[in-house]
Amino acid sequence: MKVVVLCSGGMDSVTALHWARAHHTVSASLSFDYGAKHNHREIPFAVEHAQQIGVPHQIIPLDFIGKLFASDLLKSGGAIPEGHYADENMKRTVVPFRNGIMLAAACGFAESAEAEGLVIAAHGGDHAIYPDCREDFMRAMGEAMRLGTYAGVQLLRPFITMSKSQIAAEGGRLGVDYARTWSCYKGGAIHCGVCGTCVERREAFLHAGLSDPTIYERTPPLPEKPNP
Repeated sequence: MKVVVLCSGGMDSVTALHWARAHHTVSASLSFDYGAKHNHREIPFAVEHAQQIGVPHQIIPLDFIGKLFASDLLKSGGAIPEGHYADENMKRTVVPFRNGIMLAAACGFAESAEAEGLVIAAHGGDHAIYPDCREDFMRAMGEAMRLGTYAGVQLLRPFITMSKSQIAAEGGRLGVDYARTWSCYKGGAIHCGVCGTCVERREAFLHAGLSDPTIYERTPPLPEKPNP
């Protein structure tokens, strides 16, 4: 199948890009610059991996999100919370309906590129915090994409039931260089090691039994996952 891959430059989406190359024909990779604190750190890695596998990369600007939406993930928001990625305070990093907006734009791009599918790296670990990463949302969005395009564009979500450690293990098998990916929501010179996404990244390598190539500012003991 000819597919377009959503690739932010983070662990999951970079793995999805390499997974797509192994299973489909990748026609393009897409990133969105929407005013997140870490966009400038992760997008260059998305570009790098697209070049590595020899596919075009496109950045779609969504400036209105950074200007009009409320989220601490955005440059216009407050400080990035620290702690476990499943903690209640991580809801402050939710960007309202972000995936819905991005998938709508990406679907139009995919049909214009004569692609049959669109690959997104939403995974099981996202479900606790981000409602637009859950399978019921993805199923509904996928149906809307299929019905709303002449091409019947399919929404492929290969990691939707997987944990981040399982994704890391899959990336290890695919030969993904995780040193050339970005997770930290703070967007500093190096990963902070203590925000929710850094904690998730550290856990993923640990549980996958992989060496973590990331340089962190701090690596205190990992916090316990909160009870549901």
